[in-house]
Amino acid sequence: MTGRDRLTFGDDIREARNQRGWTQEELAERAGVSRPTIARVERGDDVSTANLAKVAAALGLEIRLAGRDEG
Repeated sequence: MTGRDRLTFGDDIREARNQRGWTQEELAERAGVSRPTIARVERGDDVSTANLAKVAAALGLEIRLAGRDEG
């Protein structure tokens, strides 16, 4: 995932959280991660795939990985 991809993903997570009216703390609690982890996700910082999956699942979102074009 490039830096831009991570930032876009973070923006999507923030938007989904805000649509639900949740604070970062509430999302962290629902996802089973720390509040600083939520902040890192939303900033587009490096976060483990496991934590990204937990955050996405707590929001009812699905993560899809795009394949690379080898051509």
